[in-house]
Amino acid sequence: MTASGARLLEGGAIAEEIRTAVAEDVSTFSATRGRAPGLRVVIVGRDAPSTVYLERILRGCAKVGIDAGFVELEGEATEALVTDALRALNADATVDGVIVQMPLPPTIRLRAVVDAIDPAKDIDGIHPLNAGLLRLGYDGFLPATAHAAVEILRRSGIEIEGRDAVVIGRSAVVGMPAAFLLVREDATVTVCHSRTRDLAGHVRRAEIVVVAAGVPGLVTGAMLRPGAVVVDVGINLVDGRIVGDVDFESARAVASAITPVPGGVGPLTNALLLTHLIRAAERQWPLQSPVAVPAIDRP
Repeated sequence: MTASGARLLEGGAIAEEIRTAVAEDVSTFSATRGRAPGLRVVIVGRDAPSTVYLERILRGCAKVGIDAGFVELEGEATEALVTDALRALNADATVDGVIVQMPLPPTIRLRAVVDAIDPAKDIDGIHPLNAGLLRLGYDGFLPATAHAAVEILRRSGIEIEGRDAVVIGRSAVVGMPAAFLLVREDATVTVCHSRTRDLAGHVRRAEIVVVAAGVPGLVTGAMLRPGAVVVDVGINLVDGRIVGDVDFESARAVASAITPVPGGVGPLTNALLLTHLIRAAERQWPLQSPVAVPAIDRP
């Protein structure tokens, strides 16, 4: 920690390294398969924070040569309309990966949407097959934001093994996957949520704090153990600004390292999604052997 506060764990430089490698893989795929890898993002209505995030993904795709675009449905779209759109994308041979905007409108069940996605195209790891592979420690598609929350620690040289970690948030797409990934890295993990008693007490004991609750300013510096590492996954629109779930200024004065919002986990999430997409494309469309056509390798 410096006199000006905690070390900033910024995702931009790491993301640029990843995009450079992905661009080479995309070029090879396009040259050998005769088309660019394809990504489609399904949007049901326009939620401001998530739309900002998704538009950044599309810009990242354009930089590396991926064919990416939105499939936009009106906010009043029925569950059947959304699942029909997903099944059409499953059947589209030019689409290798599919992402669904979260959160969904309350009239649409997450389970119905999740079940409709082909696991081979589920590059954000929300299908039960990919979630199960993660839980068992096998090789499936990881939820990209949870992946980024742990990867930014690894790539920044933050020790994880043996440390006490708290994850705030138990969602199936961020909080719980992040907890499983931290356990995989040999951390001792406590998952906190809206029903947790004495949240501040749990946070105070943690050496690593991952906050993914969707509540602006939920974690303050007064709650942190001195020298803790803080990963802020939150993305909230407050008075026209994107802010995280951590009160940044007070937390930075106490932590040893912290991710800013924006500029921390977000850029890395976008870059990791590109790695997931090229892996999905290569698995679905392997190069044909002169002797036989290889079977499609499902994650």
